[in-house]
Amino acid sequence: MINIKGKQNYLVALESVAMTDIVMNLFIFFFISFSLIYTFSPARVSRIEVNLPKASSAVALEGSEKVILAITDKGEYFINDDAVKGADLDIVLQKRLSENPEMSLLLKVDGAARFDKVAKALDIIHELNISRVSVAAVKGE
Repeated sequence: MINIKGKQNYLVALESVAMTDIVMNLFIFFFISFSLIYTFSPARVSRIEVNLPKASSAVALEGSEKVILAITDKGEYFINDDAVKGADLDIVLQKRLSENPEMSLLLKVDGAARFDKVAKALDIIHELNISRVSVAAVKGE
């Protein structure tokens, strides 16, 4: 007698619980990774350290895009995180003003900055007729 075997049915079982665990672990890994990348992105963190003075009447600013002029305690000028020499400050601000005549300027001055540096910046702002100027401060007592 000849024994002829037919098709054999193989039982393949893929555990859905194991696959769910793998997918959930990947989801958690990517969620944490991308949130950390976004939180500590260099574009979101300012590189200039300015210790703002406290003011009781400080309010949060809202609205359009602003040009930020920062003056550090060492008397260095920065416009939107780009270092600017004191002699070139008027040229750079004039260029920004020509690009956007409705420009708003946020002045961030370190509490330990020399006042002559602040006065020079305010003189240039006045000469260029920049009327939308805000001074940054931290809300205090």
